[in-house]
Amino acid sequence: MERPVTEADLTFEHVPETDQSFENALAKARGRDRLTVDDAIELLTTGTDIPGIDRRRKEQVLEAADRRRADVVGEEVTFVANLNNNVTTACNVGCLFCNFKDAAHTFETEYAEESGPETAGFTKTPEESREIVEDAVSRGIYEVTSVSGLHPAFALDEEHLEILETHPERKAVNYKPPERYVTDPGTYAEQLTAMSVDDVHVHSMTPEEAYHARRGTEWSYEEVYARLSEAGLDTVPGTAAEILVDEVRDVICPGKIDTAGWLEAMEAAATVGLGLTATIMYGHVENEAHRALHLKRVRDLQERVGGAITEFVPLSFVHQNTPLYEHDVVSGGASTDEDELLIAVSRLFLDNVDHIQSSWVKYGNEQGLKMLSCGADDFMGTILSEEITKRAGGEYGEFRSVTDYVELISSIGRVPVERSTDYETRRVLDPEEPPFGPELGPQANGTPLLTRAERSERDVLADD
Repeated sequence: MERPVTEADLTFEHVPETDQSFENALAKARGRDRLTVDDAIELLTTGTDIPGIDRRRKEQVLEAADRRRADVVGEEVTFVANLNNNVTTACNVGCLFCNFKDAAHTFETEYAEESGPETAGFTKTPEESREIVEDAVSRGIYEVTSVSGLHPAFALDEEHLEILETHPERKAVNYKPPERYVTDPGTYAEQLTAMSVDDVHVHSMTPEEAYHARRGTEWSYEEVYARLSEAGLDTVPGTAAEILVDEVRDVICPGKIDTAGWLEAMEAAATVGLGLTATIMYGHVENEAHRALHLKRVRDLQERVGGAITEFVPLSFVHQNTPLYEHDVVSGGASTDEDELLIAVSRLFLDNVDHIQSSWVKYGNEQGLKMLSCGADDFMGTILSEEITKRAGGEYGEFRSVTDYVELISSIGRVPVERSTDYETRRVLDPEEPPFGPELGPQANGTPLLTRAERSERDVLADD
């Protein structure tokens, strides 16, 4: 059961107060000096000497970030042809910012017999995942992304399953045997192997999932990620980061991996040769000091992993339908000003991460394009399926075609570029040479991901 948030929970040690001035912080940003946490706080607040956001100062920060973006990556705007194949919504961690999950017990056979066969969510078998990915690969995707709930029956592999089966305190390690459930999710290794169709790039297993995949053992994160790599994992999404400050995590996700654990898992993944991304989920109970500290911890991590983080992804909190909103802990998410400043300061602060992503799933097309003039240079992916944001009440979790990307990116005078997950392989698209489809995936041949009839049907369903 979710613990109610009290006023004491929102009394934080870290507050947005500094001895720095906005003018000095801006001068350092323009001069490409490495910024401090206090500098970031000043830029995120447009000065702690004044209340609210000063629009003139904000535009100065955005301009500095846009210039930095042009210097670092030029005028290209990248995207990847990808599929989201989230395996299960079953979870019992109880994060207050999330409405993707469904209570794990509702997936049990006994519950289904009492309440009927339908649950609000889903679990896919490895065979079902393979069918979904096979279809997407045949259409031309380069990458399959998979982030799932922490299903109590999920184990790393058969050896881990045996350990959990004989564990003397199953409840303490959040384990119930697969036969208790209507659908057996298989193991993480089985799911990854199933999704590794024709060498498609598999982007999966967040630090939180890696924590789940080692529970009840003394295995290191290196051991876990090495086994996952052998099963087909290519890169690790740095989600589950939320805010990397424990006084915030204690409020919004007290049952989740802590800051030190997240950082340890990410370093371990890099140690065994896996690429990484990093995220921040902001706009809930945290303040600008927490956001600045988060950026510092990501920048420090990038130093330790030798540049393994390819991109930083700011994720604006979608508040509708989440416990934080329903329990009146928050009244909304981040403002547009905050969104733009977070993108900009990420670009200016993270001087060792080349790519900053604008999420059209979070911001929509119009504002997502605006972010590309605030320091961002990547525009996500095609996302043949996207459940997480939509279930939280977001409006934009829908498919984007390569044609959409060409039209949107060209409309702001930038260069559309299809990319690989690691950004090492790129294809510049000429707006004057349609039709547009992906070419970098293992079976891609330049044809559109969806046929005209499929696209029309999807548009009708979206309108409904």
